[in-house]
Amino acid sequence: MLVVQGYKDVPANARGAVLTIGNFDGVHRGHQALLHKAFEIAQEIGAPAGALIFEPYPREFFEPKEPIFRLTTLPAKIALFNRIGLDLTVVLNFDQAMADLSADDFVKQVLVDGLGVRHVIVGHNFFFGCRRIGTPETLRAAGERYGFGVTVISPVAEHGEVFSSSNIRLRITQGDVKGAARRLGRNWSVIGQVVGGAKRGTGLGFPTANIPLAKGNTLGHGIYAVRVHFEGAQHDGAAYLGTRPTYDNGKPVLEVFLLHFDGDLYGHTIEVEFVDFIRPDRKFDSSEELVAQMQEDIARVQAILATGSA
Repeated sequence: MLVVQGYKDVPANARGAVLTIGNFDGVHRGHQALLHKAFEIAQEIGAPAGALIFEPYPREFFEPKEPIFRLTTLPAKIALFNRIGLDLTVVLNFDQAMADLSADDFVKQVLVDGLGVRHVIVGHNFFFGCRRIGTPETLRAAGERYGFGVTVISPVAEHGEVFSSSNIRLRITQGDVKGAARRLGRNWSVIGQVVGGAKRGTGLGFPTANIPLAKGNTLGHGIYAVRVHFEGAQHDGAAYLGTRPTYDNGKPVLEVFLLHFDGDLYGHTIEVEFVDFIRPDRKFDSSEELVAQMQEDIARVQAILATGSA
């Protein structure tokens, strides 16, 4: 898949595409409806299918001191686009110049002159341009004026609940990773580099790979059944996020124990896929009580992962 940075002097094979526009954080089932529609229309008219996204997110630009909980990093998002079958991703730098573009100028300079779009797909709640004055209706009118098609996708819902990134973030914050997975269409995961720790887990018989979570990540504290991916291999595991109240009430770090694995992951980049929530974090009266509970946790993790749940 072709990845294009910006909209000026883009390669010829990036022009004339069918593009869907948005942040697509999480690439959840609602987003997938837009992406699949882009792919469908592109096939019908013989054009490339792609997504146009902003980096950083506009909210991050306007509120830099308020980190947001990103469900997907940029590389993970692009990988998901590629898996869906898109031909290209256009990444626009959201800076002051971009923020100052009027809705009309965004259409003319970015979509028409820069990218030569043939068709645009947006959600029903899409707003664009300075002060967010551009709407799906103004985009339709611009399409008629400049000669590109516009498709507006209605809310995508299940059992009356509209799929949204904010709802998925809330579920993950509550530890409901299974609920998040149903809305994402896959298990939620994080990617990070393993760092050194206090080796307390090793002393208890449960050596862990420790990963600092990204700023803004609000994953609920507790124990999870996980699958860990690195170097083309998959391993079952249990993950803990919390302040270690039995010991130090320190800074939360994701600690991952791999079942049936004997090796050193320090410095490696791994992906941790969250399958199910086991229990909340809590304080124990002794290390012996903690170890006994951890053994019970591992048994539950093994039972859950043995079912082959996605």
